[in-house]
Amino acid sequence: MIVVMKPGSTQQQINHIVELVEQLGLRSHVIVGTERTVIAALGEKRDGAKQALETGDGVEKVVPILAPYKMASTEVRKDPTCVSALEFKVGAGHIGVIAGPCSVENEEQILHVAREVKAAGAAALRGGAFKPRTSPYSFQGMKEKGLELLALARAETGLAVVSEVMAPEHVPLLKRYVDVLQVGARNMQNYTLLEAVGESGMPVLLKRGPAATMDEFLLAAEYILKTGNTQVILCERGIRTFEDHTRFTLPLATVPYLKQTTHLPIIVDPSHGTGKANLVAPMAVAAIAAGADGLMVEVHPDPEKALSDGYQSLTPAAFAAMMVECRKVARALGRDL
Repeated sequence: MIVVMKPGSTQQQINHIVELVEQLGLRSHVIVGTERTVIAALGEKRDGAKQALETGDGVEKVVPILAPYKMASTEVRKDPTCVSALEFKVGAGHIGVIAGPCSVENEEQILHVAREVKAAGAAALRGGAFKPRTSPYSFQGMKEKGLELLALARAETGLAVVSEVMAPEHVPLLKRYVDVLQVGARNMQNYTLLEAVGESGMPVLLKRGPAATMDEFLLAAEYILKTGNTQVILCERGIRTFEDHTRFTLPLATVPYLKQTTHLPIIVDPSHGTGKANLVAPMAVAAIAAGADGLMVEVHPDPEKALSDGYQSLTPAAFAAMMVECRKVARALGRDL
């Protein structure tokens, strides 16, 4: 349920309703909007709870939440959420671009890419230190050494660092080095991991699983949100279909759909979504045109020699050219990139 407070309700009235919600065995979450405050009352349905809350001092109305995802729904929060880390901002009118190599390979590589993507307009640096690979014989990442190199690149460029966390026990380690925890597509429904990243209090980038429906995607985000961590970014990275001309099928209808369904920011990963470097820029431009709050793009100084996903990585020059085109579209829509 959502308890909608009257305009001008006092903090004392809000605190009283929060106490009442918790006395009813429900979990409270206060959301301060531009016009009024609402209190989400989450948990199993309690007989008489709606009537008890409706009589509270300062309460305007109590409304049931119809969506299965409670905290992520626009029923709970109308204003779009902005997620930020250092100078990286995404959502609520901000377009944020994350760029960097699939894997951190060495100091020269990550520093070179960081400087180039920063100059082209990216605000965050991506780089895998722990790499989940389909084959156990493929490069698995540099692990903590890779995280140290990412932190070194941040110190030089000021870029926020985004890197994937693969297990709950890795969260404390990544917290020492990164600014945004990424939950990869393979782990979208790893509920223990989702709760762990939520409890970290850090911004979280959640990628859609390759076979996940929208409800499953948003319910995965709900696991993070229910910990009290509202800093969640959704990422569309393509789904698996019968089509084989691209690595995955990138459904950009996801963007306007989620804009109508959730207050959380939605970004697009055209690198994994297409799997082909020559398709990344056109789909990035299309994502901005569709209203995406940001992009996540793989960039490598020498894609032919990349240890992972070189075939879908842009060169720094190609990334800079892509950003020029994306800015044109953003400006045409009255947005800044």
